[in-house]
Amino acid sequence: MFYREAGQYKTSYAADMAMFPVLQDRIGIIAILFAAFVVLPLWGNDFLLNAVMIPFLVFALAAIGLNLLTGYTGQLSLGTGGFMGIGAYACYKLTTIFPDVNILLCVIASGFFSAAVGALFGLPSLRIKGFYLAVATLAAQFFLQWCFIRIPWLYNYNTSGAIEVPLRTLFNVPITGPTATAATRYLVVLTIVTGMTWFASNLVRGRIGRRWMAVRDMDIAAELIGIRLLRTKLSAFAVSAFYCGVAGALMVFLWYGGAEAEVFDVNQSFFVLFMVIIGGLGSLTGSFFGAALIYILPIILRTVPAALGISLHAATVEHLTFMIVGALIIGFLVIEPMGLARLWQIARQKLRVWPFPY
Repeated sequence: MFYREAGQYKTSYAADMAMFPVLQDRIGIIAILFAAFVVLPLWGNDFLLNAVMIPFLVFALAAIGLNLLTGYTGQLSLGTGGFMGIGAYACYKLTTIFPDVNILLCVIASGFFSAAVGALFGLPSLRIKGFYLAVATLAAQFFLQWCFIRIPWLYNYNTSGAIEVPLRTLFNVPITGPTATAATRYLVVLTIVTGMTWFASNLVRGRIGRRWMAVRDMDIAAELIGIRLLRTKLSAFAVSAFYCGVAGALMVFLWYGGAEAEVFDVNQSFFVLFMVIIGGLGSLTGSFFGAALIYILPIILRTVPAALGISLHAATVEHLTFMIVGALIIGFLVIEPMGLARLWQIARQKLRVWPFPY
């Protein structure tokens, strides 16, 4: 009976529609944020921050972007990797053209370039849907990947064809480049992901989000009640690509420290799509669940058997990861299409009435 809504009275509509109307939820999110912003930077080692937390946050942000398009608007996209690449290369060009501009402004501004490209490739969504739209976005993925390789201007004509992240500081503290510490980069990524998650949560609960969900449920009925399909679908493509573009910039500038075009291939698009499917369509929380499961699973397969004295080859770990992820995707699609987010919702409902069975 420790998770009950009894006695938590709401005296206004705003209080009833708050993001966390239950006291226990507010306490839980405060505890999570305290652990993320204070405990991990102070006591976490470089491996935990560099190899686990930063990539987890980056992929969670990319999964949120795809979930806004696929889960909330019902538009299937296979071009996530390309949109992430647009953000990374746009950020690289901005830092080159405007070397004195704050790197964080370049990271956020790169998302607008990705949003413009995403809206452009979202134009076919007015006439096609389903499998045909997936093929159209897949064509966008291949076209963007071709641009990353064949247009030398994007990578400043480097002979290696790679993005080289320069040293940039914030209040005289390096946040990008070889001298930036893991804790600093982690805090920057965490702050951006937290802010953009909060913005996305308010977005889907507002007028724009209701339009997206109306188009997802039945686009013909949505059009009959006055929703403009083209504007709604293009806004979903633009916002989704914006989130993916910022995630791509964070991936290169605050995680990898440099990247080549192969980082943003079609495998990256499927990687993020699997996170959304397993985590749960139409759920921001599910985006974090899916990113945590799929990215951290190989790390668990490497560390846990080694701690138990069982030696697994790297190829074996990779094969096990593919098998487990494939089985999870099939299992969730058959048994629970709403993913881990639905399981978490069921657990919360059970806690609300525990220890009673009704």
